[in-house]
Amino acid sequence: MPDSSGRTHGSAVAVTIAGVAIVSIWEFIGQRWNVLVPEALLHASAVLQCTLIAAVLGVLLGVLVYRSPAGSAIATALTSAILTIPSFALIGLLIPVLGLGVPPTVVALVLYGLLPIVRNTIVGLDGVDPAITDAARGIGMGRAVVLTRVELRLAWPAILAGIRVSTQLLMGIAAIAAYAKGPGLGTEIFSGLVRAGSANATNEALAGTLGVVVLALVVDGIYVIISRLTTSRGIRV
Repeated sequence: MPDSSGRTHGSAVAVTIAGVAIVSIWEFIGQRWNVLVPEALLHASAVLQCTLIAAVLGVLLGVLVYRSPAGSAIATALTSAILTIPSFALIGLLIPVLGLGVPPTVVALVLYGLLPIVRNTIVGLDGVDPAITDAARGIGMGRAVVLTRVELRLAWPAILAGIRVSTQLLMGIAAIAAYAKGPGLGTEIFSGLVRAGSANATNEALAGTLGVVVLALVVDGIYVIISRLTTSRGIRV
C-alpha cells in the first residue's frame, strides 16, 4: 500500500498505467512459470533435434566435397545463400507447401543450421596433416578407415565448433518459427508483440526473449563440457 510520501510497500508491486495493472517482469515470470517451462523445453528440443539433423547432413556434405576445391566452394556458397534468405520469408514460403506447425519449422531450422557445420567440416578435414593420413595408409588402413578413425577425429574440434555455432544461431531463429505455429518460446514473444500496449504485453515478449537467452547460455555450457570430454588432450584448441 502507498504511504503518505507516495511510496509503495511489498515485494510484488504492480504499477498502474492508464488504469491497467502492470506487474514486474519477475512476478510475471513467476505467474507464467507453468507455461514458460514447457515452452522452453519444446524450444530446446526443436533446436537440438534440428541441429542433430543438420550436423549429420552437414558433415556428410563436407566429407563428400572437402577434397575438391570446386565442390567445397559450391557447397559453401549454396549453404551461405540459404542463410541470406530472411527467416520470415523462408518460413512463409514453406507454409503453403508444408502447412503450419512442426514441418516448416524443422525444414527451416535444418537449412539455416547447415552453413557453420559444412564450412567447419571442410576446414577441419582440409587441415589434417597429409603426413598423418599417408602414415595411416602405410600401415594398411583403407580409405574409409582413415577417414573415420583418423581424419574425422582430428577434425572433430572444428566440426564441434561449427555445431556449436549452428545451435546458437538456431536458438534465435526458432523463436521466429512461431509465425508458422512452431513450438517454443517464440509463442510468448509473438503474443506479446501482437498485444503491444495491453497489460503485460511487454513482460510476455521479454519473458520469451529472456528464456531464449538463458537456453542459449545453458546449451553453450553443455557444449563446452562435451568438447572437454570428446576431444583428445593433444588436439584441443
